[in-house]
Parts: sequence; structure tokens; C-alpha cells
Amino acid sequence: MTVAELRALSADLENNLSPSAKKVLIKRYLKRTESGEPLEAPADMFARVAENIAQADRLYHPEADIDATIMDFFAVMAALEFLPNTPTLMNAGRELQQLSACFVLPVEDSMDSIFGAIKNAALVHQSGGGTGFSFSRLRPKNDLVKSTMGVASGPVSFMRVFDMATETIKQGGTRRGANMGILRVDHPDIVEFIRAKEDEHILNNFNISVGVTEEFMAAVLTGQDYALRNPRDHREVGRKSAPEIFDLIVNLAWKNGEPGIVFLDRLNRDNPTPRLGEIESTNPCGEQPLLPYESCNLGSINLALMVKDGAVDWERLRRVTRTAVHFLDNVIDMNRYPLPEIGETTKSNRKIGLGVMGWADMLVELGIGYGSEEAIRLAHEVMGFIHEGAIKASEDLALDRGVFPNWDLSTWAAKGKRVRNATLTTIAPTGTISIIANSSSGIEPIFALAYIRNVMDNTELPEAHPAFEHVIKARGLYSEDLMKSVAAVGSLHELDVPEDLKEVFVTAHDVSPEWHIRMQAAFQDHVDNAVSKTVNFPNQAKPEDVERVYLLAYELGVKGVTIYRDGSRHEQVLNIGEVNRKGADGHEAVQMELGPQGTPVMPVRPSRSPVLRGETREKVTGCGSLYVTLNEDDFGPREVFANMGKAGGCASASTEAIGRLISLAFRYGVPPDKIVKQLRGIRCHVPLGFGPNQILSCPDAIGKALADKYHLAGGNGDKAVGQLEMPIAYAQGACPDCGGAIEHEGGCMVCRACGYSKCS
Repeated sequence: MTVAELRALSADLENNLSPSAKKVLIKRYLKRTESGEPLEAPADMFARVAENIAQADRLYHPEADIDATIMDFFAVMAALEFLPNTPTLMNAGRELQQLSACFVLPVEDSMDSIFGAIKNAALVHQSGGGTGFSFSRLRPKNDLVKSTMGVASGPVSFMRVFDMATETIKQGGTRRGANMGILRVDHPDIVEFIRAKEDEHILNNFNISVGVTEEFMAAVLTGQDYALRNPRDHREVGRKSAPEIFDLIVNLAWKNGEPGIVFLDRLNRDNPTPRLGEIESTNPCGEQPLLPYESCNLGSINLALMVKDGAVDWERLRRVTRTAVHFLDNVIDMNRYPLPEIGETTKSNRKIGLGVMGWADMLVELGIGYGSEEAIRLAHEVMGFIHEGAIKASEDLALDRGVFPNWDLSTWAAKGKRVRNATLTTIAPTGTISIIANSSSGIEPIFALAYIRNVMDNTELPEAHPAFEHVIKARGLYSEDLMKSVAAVGSLHELDVPEDLKEVFVTAHDVSPEWHIRMQAAFQDHVDNAVSKTVNFPNQAKPEDVERVYLLAYELGVKGVTIYRDGSRHEQVLNIGEVNRKGADGHEAVQMELGPQGTPVMPVRPSRSPVLRGETREKVTGCGSLYVTLNEDDFGPREVFANMGKAGGCASASTEAIGRLISLAFRYGVPPDKIVKQLRGIRCHVPLGFGPNQILSCPDAIGKALADKYHLAGGNGDKAVGQLEMPIAYAQGACPDCGGAIEHEGGCMVCRACGYSKCS
């Protein structure tokens, strides 16, 4: 690539980046000054990463001219054809130089190991990585501890300690710490583990999955009991009904999406180095099974760009696959690992995880519906092509650089294939890198065909999926009203548009759960590691619907399942519908209307602080003096107490009831102006006073006290200053950073408006 071509590519990059991509890059990826001003443009970032990662070539050929490698790496990133995982983009060529996203740390049954793992996890999180743990080796609750003659507290108790440590470490980071916790289904504490996240405020820094065995699934299918075994000595200590435990997993997943399930025996069936140990855990989103102290760096090909003239551009896909494998192998050498044990294990197996994003976009470009046999066939073809191309690239690297050090202990040696990397392919939830690439995430369906984006002056602008907008404009169907209608529900399913558009432009909630699993299984057939995918259910789905998907997943051979029933968590945004933001005392704020299925979702504020600040206002009514106490916490109005000057009577009971209801409304994010509007003007038989400040009733007096406090229309002076709304961070249905739409994908939560991610 010539300098002129490089400059042209840099200019194209600026034009191709969406507003969301630019916002995410500035906020999370680009070098910045202490005041937050960017020190590099997006092209500078890709050049920094390309130059740094290409340096690994010189470890094998010290005199090599690496300019061509730099150009190749820069070109695939700047064209948005391939992007590595977030830590590589953030840290390559910078002081930290920690480039991996996925780590698994061992937790043995001793205090030294447990608290050593907590310390090591803190170091990993501080460097921008996520961690997976198996807690299956910890003895169960109340088991004897001989060294102290005490009793064990059990895995779940220690998980809470890990969770608290993660909460502390993540506060100052640009990338939030995340954990996966796995417990074998035959552990005696399995019921406590399954219920561990029944309260949504517990273990918020963990995804949890039950490690399911073939023995357990056979017992589920035949209605039998199965053995529980103490990990201390592996002796049977009890039996459980497999169908009952399976039903418990299903019902908790139906309730709030967790626990997921991981098929442990399948992870180990594909373990490329079984002589080195058993795989017991995965990274936080489940797609990367790893040995203890192993890490993996990931990257994804943007399939949205692998279409030319209405067909898959196989030659472009082959070229990008080859470059991506070279890039990811180089990352292993350029990485600065947070622990020496991780560096040693990672370099001994050299695992990489090449995956895809933009799969749904590719289907749209080809005119194929996501939930169709044609889409399943193409999934096999495309991922099979990538996998074979990745193996060929790894074989070529092995000829030049040698096989991975543990090759002779691996299943590759048994097959006679000399490769550079123990694993090559992974399907990850691409989260923020798909925002940068302006593509759909991973292999997920399109989440919504249009959103409402709020600009600085609170003007609402519909923003559509690029392919959808192009097609409806080409067919003369585009209108702002149509776009707002689509944005209100996210889908074409209930709208008056041509049927062929409905067949192609499907969204996550248009695709049945069975098709979600079939798509996951199709990709899994051509992936070394695992596939991270969320199976979306409508709010009205029943537990038996979840059960059918779990059984289908087992039947089709996937390695793990994550489900999410719409509206089943308080933290879910009203995913697609109207989102209004206005400033209030320097905070952005959010008001939410309808969920993606047209169902209201009620956000709940955090628990009441033990100390609140407030004031009491006297309003003289026809029944006597009414004292209205208005209390606030750091997030706005919290509670109202309204008491008459005299005790007892219907008036006192009514005003107390009104105060309680207003307090409840505040807890659920209702802004004061909405309450004032409902109370103001209610009349009773003994109004008091004259003019605009006349007290018409006790409810009217409470409304006027609120209006006075918050300078709303209807208070003294009638000073209307607009609507006061809850700060975004505590309107829990919204993205805590910007109030945008949260998408659930593969155990991860991502806001495409600002790049917030729960796990990446």
C-alpha cells in the first residue's frame, strides 16, 4: 500500500465512522489529555496499534522490513474489515500494553488459593481483562475444615468476596471488570448457587453458569436422580432429582436471565490439550473455555463488508482471515501479561479466537431472513470457510515460526496437523467494537431497525439501520413518520409495510427462540472454542419455553446457553421506545415510555439512604394547616410526608396516603412535574383563598408545595422552568451512562448510543 493509498484510507475512515463510533472512540479508546481532550484521531489509533503489533515479526526475523505488515494490519482495521478485542485497541503501543480480553484463574480449596485468586483477579481487571472462575473445587457449606476444626462457608459466600473486590477495582477503569462464576451441577451447594442471583442486587459483577455434565443431562431426560459429590474427596454425599434441579435452573433463568448453562463435557471433548488439564471455566461471556492461568486474545471479521454484487466476497474474506490470524498470533508476543503464570501458559498454547460481527447485516445485504433454512446453510458455509482459512494461515505460520510449544501434547499432533495456535476460532459478543464498525453484533440478529437519538437541544432524530434506510429510500417508502413508528417498536412486524421487507428485516424479537439456538449451533459446528449468543424471549414467554430451548441446545451440540426474557430485569432499558433527556442541575436525565413489546418497564431507584435532607412547607387549607415535608437524596426527590396540624380524622389519613403514594412514585422515577399536574386543581368543599394561589384542597396544597420547591408551573409566581427528571444513572431501565438502549447479547449488556458495556 502506497502512502497516497494510506492517506485515502484514513480519509475514508473519518467518513465511514458513525456518530456513535466517534463518540465511543473518544470516550474509551483514543489517547486523551488529563482534561479529556483526544490526542489522536481514529486513524492515529489504528496506526499505533498496527505499528505495535507488527513489531512481533522481528522476533522471528530480526532484519525483516515490517512496513508491509504494518500496512496490512492498518488497512484491515481502518477499512473496518477486522477489529481486535478492546484491550488491544486501547493498550497496544501504550504504557499498559495488556492486550487480552479473556482470562481464567484457578480457585483451589484453600484460603491461600482463594485470596490469591482475588488478588490476581484485581490485577487482571486493573489491566482491562475479564476473568472466569470455577468454584467447583471449594468444599461445600458447613463441611469440616480440619485445620481450624471449623466449618466451611461454601462457594457462594466466597463469590461475594470476589464480587466486592471487583466492584472496588473497577471504579476508576476505562473498562469495567467482569467475572464468570461456574459451579458443577453435582456440587452439594448447587441449589444455593442456582439461586445466588435471584436477588438482582447480589453478585452484579458476575455472570453465573451451571456446569452441566452428560451424566446430569441423561438423568434429566430419563427422570432419574443423580449424585452430589464433595469435591474434597469426590465421595457421594447425597442425591438430587435431576428434573427438579433442571426446572430450578430454567425457572431462575426465566425470571432474570441467570444462571446460564455450560456443557462441561463438551468443552473438554474439544479441549486441544487434554493432557495438560481439564477445562473447568470460561471467560465472562462464555465463549472462551480456558485452562487455569490461560488467556486468549480475540478479534472479529466484519461480515457486513464481505458482500459484493449480491454475493459473498470469498476472496476478500480469505484475505482478511489470513491477515487476522497473523495479527492475533503477533498479539501473543507483544502482550504484557498481568501475571507471569498467565504469560507462560498462554505462550505455551498460543490460543487465538477469530470470530465475526455483522452476520445479520450480511444476511440483509443478501436478502436472506435470519430465521430461515437458507440462513442456516450460509452460516455453515461462511464459518466453515473462515475456520478452514484460519487453519491454513496457522499452518503457514507454523512453517515459518514453529508449532505452539505444547503441540506434541495436543490433539493436533494426533491428527498430524502442524499449527501455530491450539485454538483458532471463537464467536464473541462484539459489544463496542461492532459500534466502531457500525455493524450488528456478533451473530446476533439486528436488535432494532431504528432508534430515536437525542441531540443537544433535545430534538429527537430517528436513526435507522443503514441497509434498512437505503432500501426504503430506494423503494420510495421513506418518511420521518415511518422512521418514528419503527423506532417506537424497533421492528416492522406490526407495521403496514411490504411483506418481503418484514421477511428480510427481522429483529431479535422477531426471531423465535428455536431459530436463535439453531443459528448458534450452525456456527458452533465450525468453531474451536464456543459461541456467545443470547436467545431472546418475549416478556410473555413461559418457563416451559425456556426449557424447550435448553433441551434443543443440548440436542444440537452447543457448548453453552444464555437466555434473556424481555423486561425480566429492572436494569433493562425500554429498549427501543421513546427516550427523552433533559438537564437537571447539571445531570442528564431520562424519561422512559414503552418497552420493545409495548409493555411498560418500571425502573426502581436504589435503597433509601439512612440520612436525607429536606424541608417542611406549611400550606393553610380549609381543614387547617397542612405540613408538607419534602426529602431528597443525591439523586433527586425521594419522599413526601403530608400531615395535618391536628391528629386523626379522614383528612389526616388521606394526606398520609397521598404522601406514601408520591414517595413510591419517586422511587420508580416519576418526575415531580407529573405529580404536580395530577394533584393541582383538585377541589374539595372548603377551598381557601383567592387568585392563582388559592388552596383548593389538601391534594392541591401538596401539589403546590412540590411546585414551589422545584420551581414548576403552578407554584408561587408560576415560574415554569421545564420538567425535572431523574438522573440517568439511577433510572435503572436505561444505560447508566447516557440513558440509551441496552442490548443483551451473549451474557453482555451494551449501549450502542455511547458504548457502555457491562463486560467489555
